[in-house]
Amino acid sequence: MHPQHGETDTGANGFEKDTKREGFSQKLTPKTLETSPIRPDIPNETVDRADRIINGELFMAEYGTIRSGVGTAAANIDAGLRAHMNKVYGTMSVGMFITFLAAWAIAGLAVTTDSSQAVAQIGTGKYLTALGSALYLSPLKWVVMFAPLAFVFGLGAAINKVSAATAQTLFYVFAAVMGVSISSIFLVFTGYSIMQIFLITSIAFAGLSLYGYTTKKDISGWGSFLIMGVIGLIVASIVNIWLASPAIMFAISAIGVLIFAGLTAYDTQRIKTEYVAHAHHGDTEWLGKSAIMGALSLYLNFINMFMMLLQLFGNRE
Repeated sequence: MHPQHGETDTGANGFEKDTKREGFSQKLTPKTLETSPIRPDIPNETVDRADRIINGELFMAEYGTIRSGVGTAAANIDAGLRAHMNKVYGTMSVGMFITFLAAWAIAGLAVTTDSSQAVAQIGTGKYLTALGSALYLSPLKWVVMFAPLAFVFGLGAAINKVSAATAQTLFYVFAAVMGVSISSIFLVFTGYSIMQIFLITSIAFAGLSLYGYTTKKDISGWGSFLIMGVIGLIVASIVNIWLASPAIMFAISAIGVLIFAGLTAYDTQRIKTEYVAHAHHGDTEWLGKSAIMGALSLYLNFINMFMMLLQLFGNRE
């Protein structure tokens, strides 16, 4: 017999059905058990509480294990990133040292105060040796001028075909070639001026690179505009070799400082992002090559920013 409206009926499944309806809803409530069906001597409430405690402890243990694993992985990536960036900056610094050492040494061999060894005179009491004449006056100067650019393209094309150790050696050779290419700055500018501009460039570079490393802002969108700017600078510089316009040279230097300042921050963030994206693969060879190419990018930014600041603010002999 069905219960009347407002009555309750206890089913075989242990549930009490409340047939008092509100709208179209029907409430089912569990039937209260005084004791555990397995252990009649233990109250059911105690069993439920123990079950909740055990399940909760297991869940928290598993959650803690997951959190511990994620935290360990993040710590490993952070430690690896610091080591990677240290290698980038270290490789770049060694390359910079080689460049300025080579530039200073070549400039010393190219200039003499002994007129008996002179091939050409470049100032009061200053003469060019045979080496200096070959580097700065003969057609060889064009080879010296464009050799670093050709080297960059060649290293970029060969990076996937050589080992990380070979790539690092090629980078140091490139740094020496760059030193020969810019050695004329010691003939044109005073030594104090070169040191002063180098210090200014170092401070600016450090600040810009730090910004690129720490900023939460995604500056990857700068890349296409900055690369287009670099191409424009190269074209304008080549054209100005024949025009020899001081106004164009000033514009190239001023715009170039801004472009390579932006590239310093952009490349630093790019190096960091590439490491984080590929670190979990554990490919040490790829990471080694990535560090060298990152060092090359930052090295070029520093050298170009230094040369353009020297053109703008350097004191000439």
